Amino acid sequence: MRKFNVVVNGKSYSVDVEEVGGDTSSAPIVEKASAPAAPAPTVQKTGTGTPIKSPMPGLILSLAHKDGDTVNKNEKILVLEAMKMENDINAVESGVITYAVKKGDNVETGTVLAYIG
Repeated sequence: MRKFNVVVNGKSYSVDVEEVGGDTSSAPIVEKASAPAAPAPTVQKTGTGTPIKSPMPGLILSLAHKDGDTVNKNEKILVLEAMKMENDINAVESGVITYAVKKGDNVETGTVLAYIG
């Protein structure tokens, strides 16, 4: 039984692999690689007002407004790509928007995307 660390989509997994059959004396020796450093978390801006949170993990494709713009309830505020689909994220109320993310950010479920106050 050999133990390996495998990184898939940025997440590290420890796996045990059982060798079956064959002569293992000529198997190549692989040096253990150190685990990659975790990516630095995205620094979010804070704001006042009602937070708009991400309903799913994904990639911010575009912002529909600039900080300080006035938005109306149910108006698109950004586009979030998740599982190869583009999802419009809409304002839950009318007010002035302050974004907590920028185009190109990867976000998790529950990440604050913007504040409307």
